[in-house]
Amino acid sequence: APADTIVSFFLRQHRELGPRERHTLAETAYAVLRRRLLYQHFAQSGSGPMERRLAIAGWAGGVGFLRAALEPHEQKWLTTISAIDRSQLAPKLRHNLPDWIAQPLQAQLGEDGFWALVASLDATAPLDLRVNTVKARREAVQATLAEAGIEAAATPFSPWGLRIHGRPALQKLPAFTGGDIEVQDEGSQLLALITQARRGEMVVDFCAGAGGKTLALGASMRNTGRLYAFDVAAHRLEALKPRLARSGLSNVHPVQIAHERDERIKRLAGKIDRVLVDAPCSGLGTLRRNPDLKWRQSPKAVQEMNAKQSAILDGAARLLKPGGRLIYATCSLLASENEAVCAQFAASHPGFESVDVAAVLTELGVDGAEGLCSGGNLRLWPHLHATDGFFASIWFKS
Repeated sequence: APADTIVSFFLRQHRELGPRERHTLAETAYAVLRRRLLYQHFAQSGSGPMERRLAIAGWAGGVGFLRAALEPHEQKWLTTISAIDRSQLAPKLRHNLPDWIAQPLQAQLGEDGFWALVASLDATAPLDLRVNTVKARREAVQATLAEAGIEAAATPFSPWGLRIHGRPALQKLPAFTGGDIEVQDEGSQLLALITQARRGEMVVDFCAGAGGKTLALGASMRNTGRLYAFDVAAHRLEALKPRLARSGLSNVHPVQIAHERDERIKRLAGKIDRVLVDAPCSGLGTLRRNPDLKWRQSPKAVQEMNAKQSAILDGAARLLKPGGRLIYATCSLLASENEAVCAQFAASHPGFESVDVAAVLTELGVDGAEGLCSGGNLRLWPHLHATDGFFASIWFKS
């Protein structure tokens, strides 16, 4: 199961733990997942249960507290491994990635870019918020957060975003409960931005999930037109409902579908202005937040995902009317889930013309648009843009 699910379940079962204890346990779990290969290497020289050795090596709390809980031989072992020069270790112990992930990324980014990416994946991601422009302005929300003792800076690319360092409690703030803000990575906000959903249009979020981008699209449409949120999972659409209620949007229509050829999709064929396909993927662009993914995914799973991605993209393309726009996006770093899928789609759909994403971003007033793109596509990297890893391509139906 996903690490965040397991950690949350454990903390719910141990409500007697204080905030500092809960933070330390969660961060230690994530630290071990980030550097599992390294800590397993260190653990070979220790003794006692493997889980205990890994937790000692990855401890994310106070050093004094930790040492007070250790046996003398464990204290000695911790001192020994702490003195090791990690820069001299084998590459796989420094990057802590499976070979099937590391090798294509090294080929794509070069040595310097690869190690810069590794360093960024080893750091904790900031907390990004999206301001709901139907209800509030970014500057006003920023001021409200400041009054609550939360410092938030405007995101450099998204006109809707605010960035917070740390993990302040937001759920009870009036800005959150009143629907003025939603937690959403800046990269995800940019996917909604480049969709350019407009007033009065018919728009589809094809793989809506819990609806983060759906809500951003609905706000872009100024709560007009008709916005369909499609997903195959009922529980994900259920998670959208409370967020939708907070948002104040009335133009969103959640629809559970069986697959990309569902009858409910066929009835809308040729009628839609814009379709966003944030396709299911390996999720490797989110490793800062979900380090367990690199151990839970496999080359076989990604290969199977490629077939699903192509099928979903084909199904979504049928919805568009002439002049409509199709956006294919993932939160994957791998070219096999991004450029390769797009090349296959382009070869089999001559009626769709590629749109330069940098030109779209420039038109939308985003500073440094060229630096966010590669080969005409959006290409966001944690080490370059301080977002999760995202990819997006745009087509125009002629």
